Amino acid sequence: MTRTWFITGANRGLGRAFTVAALGAGDRVVATARDPRTMDDLTDERLTVLPLDVRDREGVFATVAAAFEKSGAIDVIVNNAGYGLVGALEELSEAQIRDQMDTNFYGALWVSQAATPYLRAQGSGHIVQISTVGAVGSLPLFSMYNASKWALEGFSASLADELRPFGIAVTMAQMGGFDTDWAKSSMKFAEALPAYQGLREGILGMPDYPDPLAPPPAVEADENAEWAEAAPEVGAAGLLELVNDPNPPLRKIIGPGAQQMVAMALDQRRLDYGKDPEFTWPA
Repeated sequence: MTRTWFITGANRGLGRAFTVAALGAGDRVVATARDPRTMDDLTDERLTVLPLDVRDREGVFATVAAAFEKSGAIDVIVNNAGYGLVGALEELSEAQIRDQMDTNFYGALWVSQAATPYLRAQGSGHIVQISTVGAVGSLPLFSMYNASKWALEGFSASLADELRPFGIAVTMAQMGGFDTDWAKSSMKFAEALPAYQGLREGILGMPDYPDPLAPPPAVEADENAEWAEAAPEVGAAGLLELVNDPNPPLRKIIGPGAQQMVAMALDQRRLDYGKDPEFTWPA
């Protein structure tokens, strides 16, 4: 059966790979991007491209309404729009912090809130929140990115319980590392403080943050490395497998090596709780 998708941040990276994969599966896609012209190269009669800045709640509600009006029904909502913000907490400005949360957290929240009445009325649907293994653990210099995804998962877990009686599924797709624009042009950086130079070298392999106006450095990938990033098409294949599942899980790990990263984060949490003599980790 042909499905209809609604995908945010569909113009590049994983969002574009999701869009191409859905079209390749014979489905229809309503794709959104801040600048629709960035998707002019995708010419498919089953593709509708709408302008959308997910930070704008009013705009989100209007665009979601237009998408349902045009499509009649939407089967899969993919909240993909987002970016990475890098910087120690002390280095980040209020504007940077608010924009990170407005995009990664509130953007997905507004889309989910706007789509819920339509999905509830049709008695079906699947909301997929594009999350990360960083929503299970944490990484220095990524505090606000981690926070945005932890917040995303917090409301999504509750939303899943709220919508399950109406035949609507919610899944948090915890993505591993993929070779996308997320770590390139979609990544934003703080103003570097000398005190964190050693941390930057340890985490990023560089003493300072890169010049945001400079092109990303050419890096020769080692395909045999355990941390080698997979192509976005691998993530798209994982997403198709997820939405094809008649009983989709609340959480789904997607990406090579991602399962090990989640296991490490959970093991560290187990060790932390284990310091409490009154706490017993569940068998």
